[in-house]
Amino acid sequence: MTAEEALEGADATASASISDNTIDELRDQVTALARRYHLMPPAQAYERTDRLRLAIERQRDRTQVPVQQQELMILNGQAAALLAVAAFDLGYFPSARSLARTAAVFGETTRFTPLQAFADGTLAYIAYHTGNPTEAVAKAARALSYGGLGDMAHRRHQAIKARAHAHLGDVASARQAILLSADDGHDRRDDLHDGVGGEFAFSLERLAMSTATTALLIGDADQAEADARRALELIARRPAEEQSAHVRAGAAADLAHARLLADDVEGAAEALQPVWEVPEEHRQTGIVVRTARIRRHLTRPEYHGAQGPKALRERLEDFNRVSPPHRIGPHVGLLAIEG
Repeated sequence: MTAEEALEGADATASASISDNTIDELRDQVTALARRYHLMPPAQAYERTDRLRLAIERQRDRTQVPVQQQELMILNGQAAALLAVAAFDLGYFPSARSLARTAAVFGETTRFTPLQAFADGTLAYIAYHTGNPTEAVAKAARALSYGGLGDMAHRRHQAIKARAHAHLGDVASARQAILLSADDGHDRRDDLHDGVGGEFAFSLERLAMSTATTALLIGDADQAEADARRALELIARRPAEEQSAHVRAGAAADLAHARLLADDVEGAAEALQPVWEVPEEHRQTGIVVRTARIRRHLTRPEYHGAQGPKALRERLEDFNRVSPPHRIGPHVGLLAIEG
C-alpha cells in the first residue's frame, strides 16, 4: 500500500461515520424508554422500542468507525432486551425468547456483560413460565457468572433463580437464593442495571414482590404475606410517576393468594382492590399469571356453592379475558399462563 492509497483509505473511513451527538441522542432515547416502561402498556412500549431499534440500525449502517459500531451494537442490544420484556408481557413467549437471545448475542459481541446477564435472566423467567424450570435454573446461574455486575444485577438474578428453584420444588435452594438476593452490601454498580435503570433495574419493592411469589410456590404463606405487604409499603413511598402498577398489582395478588391459603376469602377480596384498578392494556403476563392462580385456587371443592368465592372467581375470569395476553397473545402463551 502506497502512502497515497493509505490516505485515500483513511479518508473513506472518516467519511463513513456519524456524529457522536447522534449516538448520544439514541442513547438518551433508549434510557428514556427503559425508565418510562412501567408507565406504558406493553403493546405501546413494544411499538416505540421497535421504531427506536430500526433507527439504531439505520445509523449503524452509516458508520464504519469501530467505537461507534460498538456503541450502536450495545444500544441495539438494549432495545432488543426491552422488546423481549414487552413481548413476554404480551404473552408472546417464543418471540420474547428470540429477542432475549438477540440481546445476549449483542452483549457477547460487544463484551458488555451486564447485557448478557440481563438477557440470560430474561431467558430464565421465560423458561419457568413455559414449564422448563431446570433450564431456568441454568440460565439464572449463567447470568450470575458474568463479571462486571453490580449489586442490583445480582439481586435480580438471585430472585429469578429462587423462583426457578421453587418451580422445581427445591425449597432449600429457593430459600438460599432468596437470602442471597437480599445481599446488596458490596457497593457495586454497572452501566445497565444501575446506569440505565428503569426496566433494567430491580427495585426493592420488585424484589419483595418476587420473593412473595416464590414463597407462595414453596408453600410459605406467612412469608408470602409479609413480603407482599413490604412490596406495597415500599411502592407507596415513591412519587406517583415512579410507581409501577405492575408491581403494585402483582404484590396485591400475592397478598390475596396468601390470605386464601389461610381460608380468608374476605381478606383476599380486600387485597385485590389494586388489581381491579389496572387498565385493560396494562394487564400484562405477570398479573395474569398471578390472578389465574388465584382463580384456580377458588375452584377447589371446599368453595363449591359458596357465593363469595364464586363471585370472586368470575370477576377474575372477566379481568383476565380482556388482558392483552388473552386477547391478542398466541395460544402457546395462554397455555403456559393457564398451566
